[in-house]
Amino acid sequence: MSSDVNSQEKSTVGVRLRNFLIAIVAIALSVALVLGLRTETTTATLTQLGEQSTPLEVALTNGKPSLVEFYANWCTVCQKMAPDIAALEKQYADKINFVMLNVDNTKWLPEMLRYRVDGIPHFVFLGKDGNSVAETIGDQPRTIMTSNIDALLAGSSLPYARTSGEVSKFSAPVAPESNKNDPRSHGSQVVN
Repeated sequence: MSSDVNSQEKSTVGVRLRNFLIAIVAIALSVALVLGLRTETTTATLTQLGEQSTPLEVALTNGKPSLVEFYANWCTVCQKMAPDIAALEKQYADKINFVMLNVDNTKWLPEMLRYRVDGIPHFVFLGKDGNSVAETIGDQPRTIMTSNIDALLAGSSLPYARTSGEVSKFSAPVAPESNKNDPRSHGSQVVN
């Protein structure tokens, strides 16, 4: 009878040890998963790219070619491309200007009209002189963007000029929104 109690105690200890090891492994996997997800979500956002981009005025005058992106924070295609744009910016930071122009800012209306922005993301490739070389619209694979940037740097024609991918529709306003507090608009308030 004592051997039955002994084997039962050994069995209980074995089950407890096994359960303890399973719990340790589960905790370790949970920690690894949380850390893995945390590092995965630290990709660049459009807001961050916009804040660290070269101002358009600088890009047009510093003698380097430029990639200008018209975007909006609500644009899902722009959000999808943000990690690729961040990687390209890191790769070519010393050779090319990366300019981000938010279409929701009416300050950029003249540029939106000049480049006929009707879908975003809308990319304009500018030569060293600040003149437009080519444009692409919509979702572009990083390999295509890289080929175009390499050609821009070499001063040759872009292999994927005028390509078009998935876009978010956008219509530039014809004129900036009127400001009722603008002192120049006082005549519009006069009633005859």
